[in-house]
Amino acid sequence: MDEFENRKAKIEALRDRGIEPYPYRFELTHHVSEFKEQFEALGEKQVSLAGRLVARRIFGKLIFAHIQDETGRVQIAIQKGHAKIGDTEDDAIKFAKKDLDIGDIIGVVGRPFVTKTGEKTVAVERIYLLAKGLRPLPEKWHGLRDREARYRQRYLDLMVNPDSREFFKNRALAISEIRKFFVENGFIEFETPTLQPIYGGAYAKPFETYAHALNSKLYLRISDELYLKRLLVGGYERVFEICKDFRNEGIDRFHYPEFTMLEAYAAYWDYTDMMALTERLLIHLIEHFDRGETLEFDNQSAEIKRPFPRIKFVDALAEKLGFDPLDAEVERLVEAAKKAEINGAEKMPRHKLIDKLFDALVGDYLIEPTFVMDHPRILSPLAKVHREDPRLVERFELYVFGMELANAFSELNDPIDQRKRFEALMELRGQDDEVPNEIDEDFLTALEYGMPPAGGIGIGIDRLVMILFNRPAIRDVLLFPQLRPKTD
Repeated sequence: MDEFENRKAKIEALRDRGIEPYPYRFELTHHVSEFKEQFEALGEKQVSLAGRLVARRIFGKLIFAHIQDETGRVQIAIQKGHAKIGDTEDDAIKFAKKDLDIGDIIGVVGRPFVTKTGEKTVAVERIYLLAKGLRPLPEKWHGLRDREARYRQRYLDLMVNPDSREFFKNRALAISEIRKFFVENGFIEFETPTLQPIYGGAYAKPFETYAHALNSKLYLRISDELYLKRLLVGGYERVFEICKDFRNEGIDRFHYPEFTMLEAYAAYWDYTDMMALTERLLIHLIEHFDRGETLEFDNQSAEIKRPFPRIKFVDALAEKLGFDPLDAEVERLVEAAKKAEINGAEKMPRHKLIDKLFDALVGDYLIEPTFVMDHPRILSPLAKVHREDPRLVERFELYVFGMELANAFSELNDPIDQRKRFEALMELRGQDDEVPNEIDEDFLTALEYGMPPAGGIGIGIDRLVMILFNRPAIRDVLLFPQLRPKTD
């Protein structure tokens, strides 16, 4: 009989003896961390703790074991004649030896004491089986090291790797801290539609679905920008949203089809105000999580100090190319892209060639936090024309460790100009399948009622968490990433 069947048989045997392997609740007095912190004050006071049985050492009539809850591990001691099974008067020593297995979730009631080796321990008086584990845990000395196994069975990764549990808790705390930061700066969080009849706000291939009740095709959002701007039209002045966006694109270290974004918009601001806010946010998070003055990421170091350097998009790219990309013929851009080993360059329109060339020649090498400013107008259909150069727009991107972390604009609020930009985009549909499939007429109607001047920003939460906690691949920061189906 294999281990699974052996444990399954134990369930029925336990029920035959009147022991329910999956009871409804258990009354806790302490978590493990609280037990250890309050140990001296507890004296001989009775306590109750619960957790997963992760280790056991049997010494005849005495068993030492460890249970693990969300906050840590603690030793328990089960001695013949001193511990009972649940609420019965049956001795628990045989039960603990034969009926319990590593991986079971148990509850214990007992009293604190310190062993001869100085370990804080619970002397068990009553022991309860709370959930019988049918499958054995991964081999204890090696944990769960295979990366794909950790992605596919994240629950096992969390169970046996304390570092993973700590990281994902920190991810959750980081998102909470970001939310708190924006609220304290006068922003209100709203929820906008995940399913949209017209996708927009970015260049991307969408996921499509169909609403039978509406008899219409819908798209998973690629951005929530156009809906948040509608809120500015409606009269709110500072709005934000932290949400999932979806782009039906490839997967690599820095890209994943489902990702978490923050978008925020502030009336009467421009991109310089958003730049200041972004700098303060990054510094705040680094200080809050005590990351020091130098961030480490994927064997690279970046000194974090204010003010962050600022460079001009066109100037930086022209320096690498040896010519002005805005004046160059498409053929010359294609030639440069091929030299930079950019795949499919000959099929790309001008705007995409410029964008890809920048990343390959400049962006990938921006390690310290750096604001890249004043992008070509052709790249940014939702940004205001630069007040000093009509070829450009007022936009910045924040790069760290060669990754784009944030993207911000002085938002375009001229409805006539916005319509012209959208119409120009539609002319690129045959060249670029990432261009939105149609013009969002309702958004244009909203602009026609008047939207105040505004600064807006999008921040990739997954990438931010990657650099904050030194996780080199985006799937390392996602609890349950999608993988290709197993073929065996």
